Amino acid sequence: MQFDHVAMQVDDIAAAITWWRRTVPDAEVLYQDESWGFLRAGGVKLAFVLAHQHPVHTAWEVSVEELERLAGEHGAAISAHRDGSRSFYVEAPGGTSVELIAYAAEPAAEPSST
Repeated sequence: MQFDHVAMQVDDIAAAITWWRRTVPDAEVLYQDESWGFLRAGGVKLAFVLAHQHPVHTAWEVSVEELERLAGEHGAAISAHRDGSRSFYVEAPGGTSVELIAYAAEPAAEPSST
C-alpha cells in the first residue's frame, strides 16, 4: 500500500486549479475537466472534487487483489472509473473518508517478431 492523493471539495474546479498553479511553484495539472481536477505539487497529488460527487478523503493505492480482499472485508462495492482505476470508500474516525484505489494493470507487451 502507498499514499496516492488527498481530495478536497471545491465549488469551482477551474478556479481551484488556477489558484494552486499560481500559489504553488511547479504545480503540474495531471487532469482537469468541469467535474474534477488532479494536480501534482511538491510530489503530492491533490484532487479537486465537487461535494455532490465525492467526499473529502485521503486515497491509498493497493493492488487489484488487495482491493478485492479489502472490499470484501468492509462489505463495500467497488466502483470503476473512467481512467481504468477501481476504488471504494470507507468511513474513517472523525467523519472523514478513505479511498482504497487500484489502477488498471498496463497491458502486456506484444511479443516481438525478431
